[in-house]
Amino acid sequence: MVYNSFEEVTLKIAIIGLSNSGKTTIFNALARQKLETTIYPTTTGEPNRGVVKVPDSRVDKLSAIFKPKKTTYATIEYIDCIGLTKGDLQQNRKVFDLIKDADAIVHVVRAFEDDKVMHPAGNVDARRDIETLELELIFGDLEFVEKRLDRIEQGIRQGKKPDEAEKKLLLKCKEALEKEIVLRDIEFNEEEKKAMSPLQFLSTKPEVMVLNIGEKDLSTDKAKVLQKEIERFLKERYENFPSVKRYLLPPVVSLCGKIEMEISQLSPEDAKMFLDDLGIEEPALNKLVHVCYDILGYISFFTYAGNEVRAWTITKGMNAQKAAGKVHSDIERGFIRAEVISFSDFISVGNIHTARERGLLRLEGKTYEVKDGDIINFRFNV
Repeated sequence: MVYNSFEEVTLKIAIIGLSNSGKTTIFNALARQKLETTIYPTTTGEPNRGVVKVPDSRVDKLSAIFKPKKTTYATIEYIDCIGLTKGDLQQNRKVFDLIKDADAIVHVVRAFEDDKVMHPAGNVDARRDIETLELELIFGDLEFVEKRLDRIEQGIRQGKKPDEAEKKLLLKCKEALEKEIVLRDIEFNEEEKKAMSPLQFLSTKPEVMVLNIGEKDLSTDKAKVLQKEIERFLKERYENFPSVKRYLLPPVVSLCGKIEMEISQLSPEDAKMFLDDLGIEEPALNKLVHVCYDILGYISFFTYAGNEVRAWTITKGMNAQKAAGKVHSDIERGFIRAEVISFSDFISVGNIHTARERGLLRLEGKTYEVKDGDIINFRFNV
């Protein structure tokens, strides 16, 4: 399932967590790899990387209907980082550098009990571990902000005129970080967001919280109760801070990394039997991908051209002309019209000819807002 490195990568996801939280196990499941996992905390070594197809049953169905020579899925690069260490900013910078280049982070929280796998803090406590890791991101950002402000002050002493807008922004960030609030939960206007983009703050990254539960807790009330507790805990953390955007608190996904890794090593037929035995419709990691798309505001549209069915990832709200540019800059530049049909409408009739006869295939202009699941044929002239 690991894709060739020359394929276009849709997005990059950094998998982070404290040591022995199960990051590498989950990475193995996502990337269908068999990297060795350890029973002792590991804080050295190079990150593991894997580029994988984004699972999408719609692409599978379109491929079955069109029978193209090539089917191309959207792709994700997963980066398995070494464990973050409480209070060790120097050590953690190795992880911070990887996070800065990622589109989003998957924060793996240990929720499984296993005497053979050492916990760096001595015992399993999901709430404590969440706070520990979030604080490390906050401290990393705070260190960066303080250094940046120091440079501004040094410049002032040397007679340089400061960038007042940047200074004001940094002071706003500093105030939030000193209150131990991650920056993704603070309201920034469009100007501030634009200024923040090149600064690559750690705690602005969209985040998904993954509770890595034990095998015996799978599909039990214990796992469901823990997830509700963590969701409530995340909401309650900032009740005293009215500036916090509570609706952007990270979504929480529960899964068993060990089981997911076992499923990933099976053939599709055996994996389905295994899932059926567990009473599960699809691997939890498929859900994780969808959640990542949601927090980033991504959707997919599809094309069938040149004997290839292909999924394209765009941001929600993008117009047809901009979406055409994802396929090729010439198509965006010479855009005339887009022939569009929704995935559900196409599946209901089974072919483009019938869709056209029934008026389900429509022509849209440059400003048409592409919807998730649209099948598009772009008309252009260069």
